[in-house]
Amino acid sequence: MTRDIETIGIADLFGPPSPARDRTDARIMAAASGMGFMAVRDFPGDDWLTPDRRAQLLRIFSLADTEKQKLLRWNFDRTKKNVYRGWFPLQPTAVSYKEGIDMGPDLAHPARTPASGDPLCESTPLPAEDALPGWRAVAADYYRAMEAVGSALMRSIARGLGLPETIFNAYFEHGISTLRLIRYPLRDANAGIDTSGSEFSVVHKGETRTIIGREHADSGFVTLLAQDGVEGLQAKTLAGEWIDVPPANGTLAVNFGQLLERWTGGGVRATRHRVIAPKTTRFSIPFFYEPRVDAEIAPLPLAGTELFEPFLYGDYLWDAATNFVEMSGIKHLRQPRRSKAS
Repeated sequence: MTRDIETIGIADLFGPPSPARDRTDARIMAAASGMGFMAVRDFPGDDWLTPDRRAQLLRIFSLADTEKQKLLRWNFDRTKKNVYRGWFPLQPTAVSYKEGIDMGPDLAHPARTPASGDPLCESTPLPAEDALPGWRAVAADYYRAMEAVGSALMRSIARGLGLPETIFNAYFEHGISTLRLIRYPLRDANAGIDTSGSEFSVVHKGETRTIIGREHADSGFVTLLAQDGVEGLQAKTLAGEWIDVPPANGTLAVNFGQLLERWTGGGVRATRHRVIAPKTTRFSIPFFYEPRVDAEIAPLPLAGTELFEPFLYGDYLWDAATNFVEMSGIKHLRQPRRSKAS
């Protein structure tokens, strides 16, 4: 297995069946089953992956603190009704030192009626138009572009596994994908936090670096990450070595989640990754491509995969997502909606 993270042009995924598409599928499957990380380029919407276009999305971080406070989640402001979507502020004592916002499909598809009473389907608190003119339309366009890439990659994965290419389509129709915008500022050296321990720092290439994003594997399916040209993201190889994920313009870093690994019987690999502090503030734009909340995850018709009791994606997601520090204190706010099959 190569130690490098391969960059793959995926234009052929958006065209008809062809030998070129077959070759692209093979490269994607090799990356998905091996390193579990890749970078992709050449797709509809890749014009977003320039500094100027990314800056349009990241304008939200220029909001005044009073405007950001209007977007806070319930666990940071008990007067708010939103518990899953919205703003999370800096938490000075946490290893993962970041602020940002989680946005759902209502950003791009406002006409959809959310499921009553399910926090996973709640509306996203968004900045007022006069506070950030034009920003909502920009963010909605980006969200839709990433949905298209996520769908194309899942069809490619299906073909790579020898399954019908449309087998995942129904799961992701009316999905609850999350667009997250993150700012990792430089940690204040005078904040009184001891960052010398192994939880907060690592030695990388002979230099002590602070951890600002704790080591983890994503919980779901496919993550599409637009980076801002600033290094810091690292992936863990099967040999346990940490390697840098290049933050190249014009590319999305792609990695796969633990549920897809489980669902495919290990045919797709969920790779652990982390963020170490660069020399400057770092911005990150991950898009988590996710099924609809009531999608029932049942064993796929794949030889050699382990059978399991079917479950609902929403139940799985809530249990996994509420373990992260920015979601702390909300697990009790949603009860499982168990599958009829279970």
